[in-house]
Amino acid sequence: MESHHARIRVRYAETDQMGVVYHANYIVWMEVGRVEFCRASGLSYREMEQDGALHLAVIEANCRYIAPARYDDEIDIETRIEKATTRGVHFVYLMRNVMTAQKVAEGFSRHLFLDHDLKPIRLPEQFYSQFGLSSPQAL
Repeated sequence: MESHHARIRVRYAETDQMGVVYHANYIVWMEVGRVEFCRASGLSYREMEQDGALHLAVIEANCRYIAPARYDDEIDIETRIEKATTRGVHFVYLMRNVMTAQKVAEGFSRHLFLDHDLKPIRLPEQFYSQFGLSSPQAL
């Protein structure tokens, strides 16, 4: 999958005293984008964690704030995989105001694949296609 778009509407509770979105909420929006990206590629986080014994631990996250988002703005969160290996995945995010198309923030998150005991593992082959990896048998 090239990229996926998810939309959210800024809630009043997400804004600060200045009337703009509080900075930590952008990280939450990145998670919304990531979960919806996975769902669109056929990978439910719930199933992945419960049935597949695969967890994605955030090992790094970054957000660059470009323009303020305000209460009731509709925000498009574009999410794509920058890089995936059998050990982890790097997602990138672009957040834009739907009405103006103005970029409000961009960021990334890096994740390590873990098992149920939170030990690092190699990505099980059953998940290769969702993360854009080729099966070893296909090589």
